[in-house]
Amino acid sequence: MSRIAKAPITIPSGVEVSVDGTSMTVKGKLGQMNMTLNPLVKIENTDNVLTFSISNVESKDEKRAWAQAGTARANTANLVQGVSEGWEKKLTLIGVGYRAKAMGKKLNLTLGFSHPVNYQLPEDISVETPSQTEIVVKGIDKQKVGQVAAEIRSYRPPEPYKGKGVRYTDEYVVRKDAKKK
Repeated sequence: MSRIAKAPITIPSGVEVSVDGTSMTVKGKLGQMNMTLNPLVKIENTDNVLTFSISNVESKDEKRAWAQAGTARANTANLVQGVSEGWEKKLTLIGVGYRAKAMGKKLNLTLGFSHPVNYQLPEDISVETPSQTEIVVKGIDKQKVGQVAAEIRSYRPPEPYKGKGVRYTDEYVVRKDAKKK
């Protein structure tokens, strides 16, 4: 039985959650998101507190139903936080001459290649560059924010000898010793 599914979600003020069969809509000050629910999951909204349980299932499907309820609860919590506060990932560029510059819906990266890298941002995602070596990816969809940050990082992942590359701000890169004679 999923312990995550048993934790209720308190809906903050300014956020509206509506469940209609197997579809859920979450509206907040930053936008609106939709999610499709598994038919094994039952959601109840009482006094701005969402509780998750399973619908009537056979005993052989009960374990799978609780797993789906836990997944639905985690995804719903991500939606509620996304439309109320938003999500962000911070990246740091380490290396001589490595720079980033946000230009509208494009991110211009200079990462030591013979050409600059222009990354086209998807819808609902914004990027800020507080300094030339910092990138902040923001949005309401947690999965999309993480995917964009991972794609930016994939252009030049941190290497283990000098630590150069694009890394998450809280990422620790294990350094290797140079070859010894």
